[in-house]
Amino acid sequence: MSILINKDTRVVVQGITGRDGSFHAKKMKAYGTRVVAGVSPGKGGESIDEIPVYNSVWEAVHTKGANTSIIFVPAAFVKDAIMEAVEAGIKLIVCITEGVPTLDIIEARRYATLHGVQIIGPNCPGIISPEKSLVGIMPGNIFIPGHTGVISRSGTLTYEVVQNLTKAGIGQSTAIGVGGDPVIGLFYKELLQMFQDDPETDSIVLIGEIGGDAEQIAAEYIKNHITKPVTVFIAGAAAPAEKRMGHAGAIISSGSGTAQEKWKAFEQVDVPVAKNPSEIPSLLLSQLKG
Repeated sequence: MSILINKDTRVVVQGITGRDGSFHAKKMKAYGTRVVAGVSPGKGGESIDEIPVYNSVWEAVHTKGANTSIIFVPAAFVKDAIMEAVEAGIKLIVCITEGVPTLDIIEARRYATLHGVQIIGPNCPGIISPEKSLVGIMPGNIFIPGHTGVISRSGTLTYEVVQNLTKAGIGQSTAIGVGGDPVIGLFYKELLQMFQDDPETDSIVLIGEIGGDAEQIAAEYIKNHITKPVTVFIAGAAAPAEKRMGHAGAIISSGSGTAQEKWKAFEQVDVPVAKNPSEIPSLLLSQLKG
């Protein structure tokens, strides 16, 4: 089983005629994702790799039955793209675009939440349920189907961790890159609960990074609500204070949000923390065997 996406997911690509949109639409389709439509205002009637292009998300939903959107439009237009998808009846939105103004995503996220629509991102690599569906920019070849859920704030670090899991024979049910911005859609608590409720996910890997207190909140949530084994890695242990490291949300401010603080939070609730990504498979397997 998987969470959020599966073989029946029907994807519309917003911004499909742009460089990134067209490239990844083809990659997703080649992976086996049901990419049923693309949207690019003014270019309706065209096609990309036999994927029909429409002028609006509403047309894609009502003509092709799209239920999930992936957004590649420029940052300045993301808020409008999200709101258009919500109004059209899309239920899951994956926003790949980086550099989205914080106030825009706050407004768009609130609008989506009021309409019962889930958002992943922005500034994220997307979601994959191996051999079922890929809605994002992840390298599908490193993933294998299995029973470990992966939640990560870092895109490229996700790939390193998954490569280690795959080499150890540990398959993944679903892997989600939540994004590295200060304000995003679904985050640790919601996704942890989804994996907890998924009968075919037997364990969870959580990849965090410095900055903010999301990992500390996740640790407390795991203590009170999650019964499945969880293994954690926190990136940024050597990062200097007050300096942003890669992501807008990855910054230690006034001594708060350090890797050491986050390690301590998980260790206090008996969640093993890997000091190196290569340690994750052995820590996970020791819990599963125990």
